[in-house]
Amino acid sequence: MDTLPGLEETAARILEARRVLVITGAGISADSGLPTYRGFGGLYNDELTEDGMPIEVALSGEVMRRDPAITWKHLARIEATCRGARPNAAHEVIAALQERVPTTVLTQNIDGFHRRAGSRDLIEIHGDLFELDCTHCGHHETVADYSQLTVLPPPCPHCLGHLRPRVVLFGEALPRAAIQRLEAVMQEGYDVVFSIGTTSVFPYIAQPFAIAGETGALAIEVNPGDTAVSRHADLRWRSGAAEALTRLWRALGERGN
Repeated sequence: MDTLPGLEETAARILEARRVLVITGAGISADSGLPTYRGFGGLYNDELTEDGMPIEVALSGEVMRRDPAITWKHLARIEATCRGARPNAAHEVIAALQERVPTTVLTQNIDGFHRRAGSRDLIEIHGDLFELDCTHCGHHETVADYSQLTVLPPPCPHCLGHLRPRVVLFGEALPRAAIQRLEAVMQEGYDVVFSIGTTSVFPYIAQPFAIAGETGALAIEVNPGDTAVSRHADLRWRSGAAEALTRLWRALGERGN
């Protein structure tokens, strides 16, 4: 079994940290059986959809407003990749870590696994596929999956509007509350930062990791391949997320509180 460089050092730094920041992408859900595509487009291999448009257009805020049935059709396909899947050991370790050390999770994932695993200080920067809002009256509801949605787009039970998932579609702004929380965490500072299973192509995902060297934070990347932030990592764990974090949790347990 390959070693994880600096594992003991990382465990020691975590236990002494004022705050830990964990940044996650699609790769953390790979052990749950989800595809490690970048954004939505990987499901379509960069080909046009049957609607004659790139998937980034079909999954845009503009098309959701103009022809929501198209956007909902593709969102339902994405949801189908999550159906029946569960949080894995990586999600569970991160949630457990929050019980020992102040830990903030910044995730791009819309699968809701961090929340289901028990994470609380959670910044879902791209939203949650299972939180639905009415586009007219603001009605909100949570669904376990989309099997109960017999009509797409699903009608609002309180008005003539329709529901949409609380996710950031292409061309839409990031949620203000999430940005404000991320800015607060960066201002308060953190002593250890992880980048797990993400290519870090978005600046708001890359920056918190890239500036670690300027603030003295220990930066650990967990990813089998090279990414946009690999050069900023103090330690690179070329491993799957579940294996790496399980071994980290074991190292933390050996050190105690």
